[in-house]
Amino acid sequence: MASAKPQTESVEKLLEKNVKGEDLTEIKRILYGKDLQTLKIPAEAQTLAGKHDFEIQAYKFGTIFKEQLRTPRIVRVGLIQTQIVRPTSDPLKEQREAIYDHVAKIVEAAAYCGVNIVCFQELWPYPFAFCTREKQPWCELAESAEDGPTTQFVQKLSRQYNMVIVSSILERAENLEDILWNTTVVVSNSGRVLGKHRKNHIPRIGDFNESHYYMEGDTGHPVFQTQFGRIAVNICFGRHHPLNWLMFGVNGAEIVFNPSATVAPLSEPLWGIEARNAAIANGYFTAAINRVGTETFPNEFSTGDGLPPHRDLKYFYGSSYVAAPDGSRTPGLSRIRDGLLVAELDLNLNRQVRDYTCFQMTQRFDLYAESLAKVAQPDYKPQIIRDN
Repeated sequence: MASAKPQTESVEKLLEKNVKGEDLTEIKRILYGKDLQTLKIPAEAQTLAGKHDFEIQAYKFGTIFKEQLRTPRIVRVGLIQTQIVRPTSDPLKEQREAIYDHVAKIVEAAAYCGVNIVCFQELWPYPFAFCTREKQPWCELAESAEDGPTTQFVQKLSRQYNMVIVSSILERAENLEDILWNTTVVVSNSGRVLGKHRKNHIPRIGDFNESHYYMEGDTGHPVFQTQFGRIAVNICFGRHHPLNWLMFGVNGAEIVFNPSATVAPLSEPLWGIEARNAAIANGYFTAAINRVGTETFPNEFSTGDGLPPHRDLKYFYGSSYVAAPDGSRTPGLSRIRDGLLVAELDLNLNRQVRDYTCFQMTQRFDLYAESLAKVAQPDYKPQIIRDN
């Protein structure tokens, strides 16, 4: 049997292999908006990356101009993308603890890089079993957002490194009849659980029919005031919904993280566009994080889309990146390797861009609200002017 075609490492590697000199510089300018300054990666972080086999990339976003009346508001964010560590047939506790151990090394590297806020991928402590439609053993992984094992693990890291951590888990709400939710917990740099957000939009497409496990969340569009700025979390499938991005901005977000688990070819053409578009439209920074690799499960499952039963969810293509409100963005992390992306942001850029573009000032919430109220009515008729 012929071996599978090797996965492409990244668009950036393809470009650097095949295009040189001024042509490469011009292509990157058009693709990324501007050439971002790279940050020096400390030797301690590089050593950890080499020993534990993950890459580190680090970039700096500047402002449009130096302000006279405001001091810079500098924050460093870290995005962590990983493969699962153990086979999905191993005992659940061993799978989860192996991921804990691996991610802890990457968080340590982030600390050496001066990261203030780190975000993990969607449902990071587990394989993404929530498309297999099998309830067991995977429901056993569900845990309390407030004091479950993953939150306790994250709290320890937050206190140790003075770092805000954005942690996506499968939540079991024991006070709500054991309902499961796809929930992201925000832990402050003091180790306190600042709050949580439950996923607003649940996919029902191909393999990704996650409503077998959890339904739409009930937490609205919360924004979390941290020591390092106001952050929000648009979980995975919510990136396809512009109004979801909009509401985090309306509520004051300065950085919106998008922890995801998404595969090629299902969403890859959209990946580099959606979070970047949201940054431009809403005048804030966005950070898109995706997991890596192919996850294979013990039993076959079907998707209802005509394909034969299978044991894997296709290929998680990584490619995590950060985008700014001026349309610039970092290159993506690898499609094939675990990685840490560090980005230094000056949050003053948000206001500078909003003053320049006037996108926020020219919004028409009154008009949208009136129109959407009509759309929500059962007798709504689209506003179409016809040529009779």
